[in-house]
Amino acid sequence: MKTSILASLSVLVLVSTAQARPHRHPTGPTVNPVEAETVLEPLRQAATACFADTVLSNPKATAEARAGRWYEAVGITGFLCRPEVAAMIQAHDRLYGPKTGERYFKGAYAKHLDQQLAERLQPMLAHKAVASAEPPADKGAEDTASGN
Repeated sequence: MKTSILASLSVLVLVSTAQARPHRHPTGPTVNPVEAETVLEPLRQAATACFADTVLSNPKATAEARAGRWYEAVGITGFLCRPEVAAMIQAHDRLYGPKTGERYFKGAYAKHLDQQLAERLQPMLAHKAVASAEPPADKGAEDTASGN
């Protein structure tokens, strides 16, 4: 019993120590994950916002998004977001080393982009029936009112 408790405590100490240490990428500088997130998060948000705005501004991309085909929707208009994507990739390269930004963009970022766009755009893409408070016009009443 004592051994298993000591082993568990040892593992917890090692895990918390490893998480507290800055990450050192083999090809890049030492990076503090909290500082890296502070830099990357606004750039991720800017790229995602750009993709969302461009999808909504293009009817074909909007149709793809309504059908749940997010990658196709982004593919139609994604070239318009090159500056935002480039800024995110360059920042990642500076933080984690050369060529890491492109891998991040095509991997981890792209993996969650469809979910991010769905959460952001679904309310705007949902087909909603428009209700009217006006009662339907009675054809007979219109003819009587107009004197016919």
